[in-house]
Amino acid sequence: MTIWIWTIGGFYAVLLAGLAYIAWRRTTGGEDYILAGSSVGAIIGLFTYAATLFSTFTLMGMPDFFRSHGVGAWIFLAVSDGVQIFLIVWFGYHLRKQAQKKGYRGTAGLLGDLFNTQWAGYVYFAGVFIFLIPYVAIQIRGLAIFLEAVFPAALPAWGWSASIVAVMLVYSEVGGLRAIMYSDVVQGVTLLVVVWIIAFSYVQDFGGVGAMFGAVEQVESELLSAPGPEGLFTRQFLVASFLAIVLLPATQPQLTTRLMILNDRATMNRMAVSIGVFAVLILLPVVAIGMYGALEYPDATTREFLSNALLFDQPDIVGAIVVVGLLAAAMSTADSQIFALGTELQSLFEGGEEAAMRKTQMAVWGFGIAALIFSILASDQLVLLARVSFAGTALLAPMVVSGVLANRPPGPEVVAATGVGLVLFLGSQLTVLPETVVGVRMDLLLLLLVGACTGGSVLYRRRTTTVVASD
Repeated sequence: MTIWIWTIGGFYAVLLAGLAYIAWRRTTGGEDYILAGSSVGAIIGLFTYAATLFSTFTLMGMPDFFRSHGVGAWIFLAVSDGVQIFLIVWFGYHLRKQAQKKGYRGTAGLLGDLFNTQWAGYVYFAGVFIFLIPYVAIQIRGLAIFLEAVFPAALPAWGWSASIVAVMLVYSEVGGLRAIMYSDVVQGVTLLVVVWIIAFSYVQDFGGVGAMFGAVEQVESELLSAPGPEGLFTRQFLVASFLAIVLLPATQPQLTTRLMILNDRATMNRMAVSIGVFAVLILLPVVAIGMYGALEYPDATTREFLSNALLFDQPDIVGAIVVVGLLAAAMSTADSQIFALGTELQSLFEGGEEAAMRKTQMAVWGFGIAALIFSILASDQLVLLARVSFAGTALLAPMVVSGVLANRPPGPEVVAATGVGLVLFLGSQLTVLPETVVGVRMDLLLLLLVGACTGGSVLYRRRTTTVVASD
């Protein structure tokens, strides 16, 4: 297997270098570096969006999640991602309209213009920074613990993490967003092929899909229904998770940017439908891998299960593709998110194209180092950490959507409510505040309260404006 890893890994390294060189040659200025020319077609749009959405935790976190909590994870992620299509089409249409009027270098800067106060941009940036850095870190962490298990004598987990971050930063520094998109295509295709090869082999071992679920029912029947053996998938958890995932295109800048760089609205609509198909194709085989783990490795640690199920129980060439595929996934997804943070930071400041590019490059290095530190300190619960990221950024949705949809600037109370919501949610995650209030999860309660405050503010100001105009 080592020979296969070096062979396939060497091919991937050469391919990555070639793509970075092509992207560098095609980059003509600061805006092109940040937004890839805003002329992306549906196919590349599909893979760059999908690679950012379905990341390392899809192959490393979700199988372990299915193994531990059962098929309720399908409702948690697959159903939510399917509904996300409608938000892409609806929100993307209005976002692109506003960007045509105001210009676009990042969502934070656009919100400052839409609200007529930079505080809207500051609050948005603070929210995505606080909750995206952990999400970036789990991509790095997931691959690092896997590589440590595969090559225990080579490097410790922190050494693998540092190596991944170094390569990732150099790559994005050279080619900008266009280079990241090219690597997204490689990552998306590789991930799709790998999960289906692994899942097919496991289903064949069980004698078919029905036999596989029949075996699971005999061993642990609670895995086949919600809330699962550990009671995780309660109604509140599923509702809060559904809202957080559906709102991702409006709340996570790496996804919002990908709506903006597409050729036109028709391209965006085709990409959105393709994302729904991709979601089913990428998540369906993950169920089989998780059920295999529930039967063969019910008491194993996360590291033991993943290293065996994804590597040592596979033919050598498949295991080698898994290693390289996970490296591609971790680099591509983490790179997209760190680059998006750099884009958001520079959008808050004035300056020309070249200044914007320099600010983005410096910010990317700073955020990369922050993600590296967090990856070393993070736990192995990859999916739950990802969900915290989704829930935290979801609190930004009322402010973002109201700013994009409103015909006139929303009031500062919307910005204030969003900021307070972020602080309270962060307090609940740090155990300074309770995780539930009167029996309601804090993340769900805060999202409802911030949404209600935003809706009330918009309606009140619209009514006040109408009364003044009539007088």
